[in-house]
Amino acid sequence: MKKILSILVTLILAMAVLPATIGVSTGTGIGVEITPEDFDPRAWLCAPRVVLDDDLEPGRATGEGDDMTERTNNYAFEGEQIGVDVLVLDKNKMEGMEVYMTVDGDIEVNCKLKERGPTSIDSCNARIDEEVVDPSSSNWQGNWAEVASLYECLLTVETPATMQGEFWISAVAEDLDGNDVEVDETELWFLNPIIALGISGSVEFEDVRPGTSAYSDTIAVTNDAEDGSGVTMDMFIGGTNFYDNDNVGTKCPDSNVLDLSRFSYHAVSGAYSTRDDARSDVEGYVGIGYANGFNDPNLFYDVYEVIQAGPAIPGGYYGANLLAPGADMSVTFRLNLPVPCNADNFDDGSIDFYGEAV
Repeated sequence: MKKILSILVTLILAMAVLPATIGVSTGTGIGVEITPEDFDPRAWLCAPRVVLDDDLEPGRATGEGDDMTERTNNYAFEGEQIGVDVLVLDKNKMEGMEVYMTVDGDIEVNCKLKERGPTSIDSCNARIDEEVVDPSSSNWQGNWAEVASLYECLLTVETPATMQGEFWISAVAEDLDGNDVEVDETELWFLNPIIALGISGSVEFEDVRPGTSAYSDTIAVTNDAEDGSGVTMDMFIGGTNFYDNDNVGTKCPDSNVLDLSRFSYHAVSGAYSTRDDARSDVEGYVGIGYANGFNDPNLFYDVYEVIQAGPAIPGGYYGANLLAPGADMSVTFRLNLPVPCNADNFDDGSIDFYGEAV
C-alpha cells in the first residue's frame, strides 16, 4: 500500500507541473491609453512696441513710418499705427494658428508671421508658470521651430466714422481648435479725439496815441481737446497786416497799412514766460510772424512757437510751449503805433493761434 500511494502522489505531482513544460514561450498584455494635453496656446508681447506716424500730416520730428517718440499719451489719429511683436507657443502644433489684434474685442487686423522658431526672445519674458521658456534648453531642443513663432501686428487707425473715442486694444492668438489667449498687456487708447483751441477774452486797442505803446487786456488760450483724450498741443502764433476798410485817407506811417511788425505779445505758461525766450525784448515781449493758416509746418517749427523756453522734450519740442488738455496760456498784446498814423479803424487783419497735437 505504501508503494502504490507513493506512485500515485508522484503522478499527481507530475500532472501539476505538466502545463509549464508545453510550448516555448508565453505572455500577456495590458490596455494603454495616451492622451496628449490639449495645450492652450500662450502669447507674450515682445519689444519693441511702436507708434508710427502717418503720411497725412507729418509732425515736428517724424514723418511717414517713423516711430513717434514724442507721443507720451495714449491717443492716435487716422492713419497712425500701433505696432507690436507677439511670441506664440503651442506645444500641440502651430499649424492653423491665427494671431490678430482686437479693438474692444472685435477682430480688426490679422498679424503676419515674422519668424518660425525665433532665436531671440529675451524681450518677451516668456514664462509658463515658473518655467522660463528658453529655446536653448534641453526641454526645447529639436522641436522649437515647430511649436513657437513670432508674429508682427500692425493696427492702422481708421476714420472717425468707425474709430472715435476710447477703445481697448489687444493682441490674441487662436489655435485650430478655437482655443485662444490674449496677451497680458492690453491698452486703452483714445482714437481720433476732437481737438480745439479756446480763446477767453478779446483784444482791443482804443484811442491809441500815435508814437506810444498800448497794451491789451490779457486773454487765455486753452487746449480744448476732447475730455479724456490726453491730447497735448504744441502752440504757435502768426498773423497778417491790418487795413482800414473805411477808406478815409489812411496813412500809418507811410501807407494805408498797419504792419504786423508793430505788434508783439507776452505769454505765460506755468513756471515759464516769454521773458525766458531768447527772442524777447527787454519787456519780455516777442514779435509776431506772418502766417495765414498752418499750411507749411516747416515754417512754424523753431520760428512761430508761442514760447521758446522750458525743458527740452524729445523731438525738439519746447516744454513751456506744450499745453496739456484743459491747460491755459495767458497772453497780453502790445501795439507800438507809429507816427504819423491816421485811420478810422484797423479792423481788416488777424492774429491767430495754432495748435498741433504732439
